[in-house]
Amino acid sequence: MTASTVITGIGSLVTNDPSLSASGGGTRGPRDPRDLLGLIQDAAVVVEGDRIAWVGESRKAPPTDNRVDAAGRALLPGFVDSHSHLVFAGDRTEEFAARMSGRPYTAGGIRTTVAATRAASDAELSANVARFVAEALRQGTTTLETKSGYGLTTRDEVRALRIAAEHTDEVTYLGAHVVAPEFADADDAAGYVDLVTGEMLDACAPYARWIDVFCEEGAFDGDQARTVLTAGLARGLIPRVHANQLGFGPGVRLAVELGAASADHCAHLTDQDVDALAGARDTVATLLPGAEFSTRAVYPDARRLLDAGATVALSTDCNPGSSFTTSMPFCLAVAVREMGMTPDEAVRAATYGGARALRRTDIGTVTPGARADLLLLDAPSHVHLAYRPGVPLTAAVWRAGKLAYAAPHAA
Repeated sequence: MTASTVITGIGSLVTNDPSLSASGGGTRGPRDPRDLLGLIQDAAVVVEGDRIAWVGESRKAPPTDNRVDAAGRALLPGFVDSHSHLVFAGDRTEEFAARMSGRPYTAGGIRTTVAATRAASDAELSANVARFVAEALRQGTTTLETKSGYGLTTRDEVRALRIAAEHTDEVTYLGAHVVAPEFADADDAAGYVDLVTGEMLDACAPYARWIDVFCEEGAFDGDQARTVLTAGLARGLIPRVHANQLGFGPGVRLAVELGAASADHCAHLTDQDVDALAGARDTVATLLPGAEFSTRAVYPDARRLLDAGATVALSTDCNPGSSFTTSMPFCLAVAVREMGMTPDEAVRAATYGGARALRRTDIGTVTPGARADLLLLDAPSHVHLAYRPGVPLTAAVWRAGKLAYAAPHAA
């Protein structure tokens, strides 16, 4: 029989199911319509195997085989990082320093990482991914997506996806990151699109769930992006789009039109773009504040999207050029400070929103039947994630019901 464990004495539990704040016996009484997080005070969670079996007030918890005392700390779903670029080699410190001295960000720096990644061994690339995944886990991330895109040859894109799949189930084919140097130097973007949608796609599709394209000036225009995404759809891959990061363009509306799971970046939006995202049933607006922080660019207006009714996710965009962070707490704090989000909205976007962006219903909530991915904070409330920026607040992390990390200081 599967052993059961109760985590009890939770000061504040984020369930992401607003109905549970009342039905679970929380202290708010009738459900507050502003309650995005389904908060339960003095709560308990029962875990059986890799699933959540019960949530509610501590005093109502059923008997279990094991007991963990949260000692008044806050518990929330593990973070869902739905956009990262972890399969790479090399370092772009000099580029970052130059940018902080006034040089603007462009997509051109990707070439530097492409050269280093092609030269690296499989073992080196896999070790890098493992290091970043472990780093993210220590900060509460229990699910992450990652992409290819730093190989840009059929061989290197395949090995990037194969290596990514060793570390996560959420793998994205991004052959259309930028035009490969060999084709760009020959002014043959059309030839590269043919490769990405032909031989490269055929080789890469078995290793990926998603297909992505950088739809931006300096990368791929709207027509090229459409060609890439429709080819991926025909091979059973689900679209994602790097959209409207560096300027206004067709990326967001193309993502909505093709039913992409997410339009990512969304820093430059027209009213029509916002309306399209608000009306989209399946397309999440994924915001990546680490990129704006690291490039000194204008932050996305999350308030505008949320007020329009769009579903919003937060993610790290971890990559060596424009957002070299694995820290979802950092991104959450920046979103609250710079993008008009409340702490509740930011926590929901970093958990439930990320799950929506990956079309997952088994993660991003603390509800019966969900996977037991849990983050225990060394703090009494989730608000401390924004209230105490830069402070390591992770006390413990469970992934699929197993204790995956425990902070030495959180005994």
